Parts: sequence; C-alpha cells; structure tokens
Amino acid sequence: MFDRAALAFLYTETPLHAGSGTSLGIVDLPIQRERSTGYPLIQASGLKGCLREVAERIHRDRDRSRVEVVFGPEPESGRASDHAGALSVGDARLLLFPVRSLAGVWAWVTSRNVLARLKRDAELAGVRADWEPLGPEDAENPNDKEKAFVADGSAVVVDGQAVLEEFAFEAVTNPEVRAIAEWLKESALPRGEEYRHWRDALPRHLVVLPNTAFRDFVLYSTEVIARIRIDDETKTVRSGGLWTEEHLPSETLLYATLFASRPRVANPPSDLQSAEGVLEFVKSCVDGRRLQLGGDATVGRGFVSVRVLEGRSSESGVGARGGGGES
Repeated sequence: MFDRAALAFLYTETPLHAGSGTSLGIVDLPIQRERSTGYPLIQASGLKGCLREVAERIHRDRDRSRVEVVFGPEPESGRASDHAGALSVGDARLLLFPVRSLAGVWAWVTSRNVLARLKRDAELAGVRADWEPLGPEDAENPNDKEKAFVADGSAVVVDGQAVLEEFAFEAVTNPEVRAIAEWLKESALPRGEEYRHWRDALPRHLVVLPNTAFRDFVLYSTEVIARIRIDDETKTVRSGGLWTEEHLPSETLLYATLFASRPRVANPPSDLQSAEGVLEFVKSCVDGRRLQLGGDATVGRGFVSVRVLEGRSSESGVGARGGGGES
C-alpha cells in the first residue's frame, strides 16, 4: 500500500517524441499510444528513468545512496534484488491537445473520457477536483457529434461555431467548462511568470469535444517531421537517410500519478524515513523544473515543464476516499 500520492503535470515546450520503435505504416517512427483508445502517452518506465536521471544529477556531489532509497538500485549495480524503490510512477496520460483554430489561432481540446479519467486519478491521489466531467454527449441527443462545449467569452468561436482544422462544431457555452479551465489554470499549468499568457488564455481556448472527435484529432493531428542525413562528400541524402518521426506538438499537457511508500531499506536517511519524505524528495528535484523526455535530445526536442500537485495523506493509504490537496 502506498501512503502518499501526487499528480505530476507535464507541459511540452517543444515537440516531444516518445517513440514506440519502427512501424510498417506511413510514419517510420510513431509515438507511444494506448492500445484501447489510441491516445498518445509516455510510458511509465521512460518517465521514471528521466526522473531518476534528474535526481542523480542534482545529488551528483552528495550522497547518491539517497537516489537508490527512492528509486531502487540500478540493475547493473548487481544489487537490484536487494530492495525495491519507494516511488511508483504511472504512465503520462494526455489531458489537453493543441489544434489549429479558425478564430483565436489555436484551441486546447479535451473530451469527457479524458476529464473523467483525470477526475478518477485525482481522487486516487487525494487531490480535490471540484468540477464534474462533461461533454457534448450529455446533450439531449447523446449521439450528437457536431457540438463542442466552450466557456463564456471563448476566443475560438466565430458565428456560433468552433472551426478546428477543417472541422466545424456548433459551439455551446457551458459554465462547467470555465470551472474546469480555472482549476487547470491554477493547479496544472506551470507557475512561472513566463507562463502567465498561457494560464490566462486557457479559459478562452479550452474546447470539450465529443469523445470520437477528440480521438480523431489526437490520431491524425500530431506533428510528423521529416528527418534526413546528408552525405558529407556528395551533399545529398545518404541511402536510407530519409525518415519521418511523429511528435506530440508544443503546448500539449499530460499528467502522471506518483505514489510513495515508506523506504524498504534499513536505516534510511533522516529525511527519507516516510512516504512524505520520499515524495518531498522527488518534488524538490522536479517541481518547477524543465526536463527533457523522449528522443531527439540533441536537436532540441522533448523539453517539458513539470508541476507537481500533491494530495492529502490518508491513514488508510492511497485509495481511501476523500481528501484534497494543493501544491
């Protein structure tokens, strides 16, 4: 049983390629996706490895055994079976996806499925989300695929429609959209002053789409970048040196769950003797920082800004009902 939990929000500042290997499809190097929904994700193993790397870099000149207490020994150390780490990291799931808009330049889209999942994960982490998931499926016609919910004063509506890419949706103002946007603005987007524009823009650019429409956007509106390798002598493309890579676009918002337990080693450091200490150690390493995830690090891909929203502890451990917390 884990004793403390948090949500880690990841905001992409540059395109991000968390690859799934080669493909037989149109894109040579696609991104990782959920099998059931097709939604993009970052697998937990890659995210945890990145968090560990950051912690090791910060504690390079200190006692690095503290990193082992939290994350467990490295396999190559020969001591991997001594004990497990005290931190469990979940997959980074998609929350907001940016798409082109006829009005307002861009919109952040989401759906009822995605919001319901966030609400569930927030409850699991002990974080209060005082809003209810919603979507156009809640309208009188549950099969209506041509409506989109927006907040009052939306910047993406023109003549009563939200035109995203080449698709037009009837814009329906719903007060709950603003409630969700304000919660995300205060709890999920990065805190830095350089992000003030994006935080202020969120309520006016948030669009809740039908589940099917949202899935189509995240399947077919990602960035596909062509890469080439030039021959130094001929200055032409080398044989086999042309390929395509899929990326999550800049301004995408994802989130992952973090669960902490008491360390599984004897006599841990004084500040790492509880789940609270473990979670605080991780938070001190990554909260408010920029990390680099995925591939193509040397060409500036994968920069994300991290914000950790900590939940309230529970005597019965993570998963007990109730409670809320703020970072």
